[in-house]
Amino acid sequence: MRAALLALAALACGCASGPAFDGPFDLVIRGGRVMDPESGLDAVRNVGIAGGVIRSVTAAPLRGARTIDARGLVVAPGFIDLHSHGQDPANYAMKAADGVTCALELEVGTADVDAWYAEREGKALVHFGVSIGHIPVRMKVMGDAPAFLPPADAKACAQEATDAEVAAMKERIDQGLRRGAVAVGFGIQYTAAASRWEILEMFRVASQHGASCHVHLRHNGVKEPRNSTAALEEVLAAAAVTGAPLHVVHIHSTSVSATPRHLAMIAEARSRGLDATTECYPYPAGMTKLNSGVFKDDWRGALGIDYKDIQWVATGERLTVETYAKYREQDGYVLVFSIPESAVTAAVSDPTVMIASDGIWEEGKGGHPRGAGACARVLGKFVREEKVLSLMDALRKMTILPARRLERAAPMFTRKGRVQEGCDADLTVFDPARVIDRATYEKPTLPSEGIAWVLVGGTPVVEDGKLQAGIKPGKPLRAAVRD
Repeated sequence: MRAALLALAALACGCASGPAFDGPFDLVIRGGRVMDPESGLDAVRNVGIAGGVIRSVTAAPLRGARTIDARGLVVAPGFIDLHSHGQDPANYAMKAADGVTCALELEVGTADVDAWYAEREGKALVHFGVSIGHIPVRMKVMGDAPAFLPPADAKACAQEATDAEVAAMKERIDQGLRRGAVAVGFGIQYTAAASRWEILEMFRVASQHGASCHVHLRHNGVKEPRNSTAALEEVLAAAAVTGAPLHVVHIHSTSVSATPRHLAMIAEARSRGLDATTECYPYPAGMTKLNSGVFKDDWRGALGIDYKDIQWVATGERLTVETYAKYREQDGYVLVFSIPESAVTAAVSDPTVMIASDGIWEEGKGGHPRGAGACARVLGKFVREEKVLSLMDALRKMTILPARRLERAAPMFTRKGRVQEGCDADLTVFDPARVIDRATYEKPTLPSEGIAWVLVGGTPVVEDGKLQAGIKPGKPLRAAVRD
């Protein structure tokens, strides 16, 4: 009966296997516990790979030019990180060591899609992709100097746009989607002067392309009237009005104690036909720029924290009134300890909430452990140790759910997030008894443990737990380019 159910499930899955493959295989993964969240397969199988594609998933013996002994290990789809700001070799190495095979910058994004992809072509350890971003587009249209995030006094943050400027933004968003951006990114809290009409207009462009809107909400915290509930209502309404798919980033860091309520709101919206999803990272602290719009208003009242709950990343010191004023003049990162552990658990344990790291590490400015350990932390802490969700649910949140989020705009994702014949050989092989994150707030780049093998397009980038040097198998993850 189980075999029949799995066979039926496979018919509805995303990969087309084509005619039977008669070899030879480039690589065989032997005797691992294959877990495919889409079909529900959870059984010992052999996986045969050729030409960067999974050609066979079978209980029968397979022979290949190379064999990986995966007995006692889980063979899962490679993890897909929808929210990875770190898009350079150092950050890609941390991603691979955490089992990530696809790292996408979908919240902030870029203003120049062609240039962004060209900069990374042939140079990446893992697959990479980007959104056309409302933040950088607004900065460009408003005449701000280029930056990752606009300072609180920048025009993009502080100045309302004219009708002509909104039209110029729409044109650039449309052009970015035509050039292959896989989504539209928003950081409304960082562009606080953007009117609700302006945001609605950008959603309209996304809807025309079937592209999802990945949104950092306008407000955080629970203090009325400008709070995270109102901010969530804004984008749910924008999605309902325009038909654009909505993806709310790091729901728990903006919702804080209201996280369970907001998860219920999103679930209710979905039950009424709205295409709305969300994500979280498994940590009680966020990270952002101290000079950004996040600290423009009454952040202490909104989040229920004080200066002592803010840590200057470069030195590790907790802030005071004096050091807050001093460092706010600089372009540096802070850790924000504002998320209740109950909110983290509520988001991580919800099987519909995706895992996305929001990770970045910069030389000289530091980073957050989520950039190196988010996936392993879910598997080790929340699955094995705390048992707040099953292993299959955890894998679903890191593989098939993010793949489905993007496959409407970028059909290549129908071949990602799955261990099935005909799918891309992006695979993560890990020890469920050992996997755990090691990165800390003090040492945010420490690699995860228990990730034994990571394959990107069939090429091992992690072998026996060791990162491989001198290889760059990562490919661009890009929607169709249209004139």
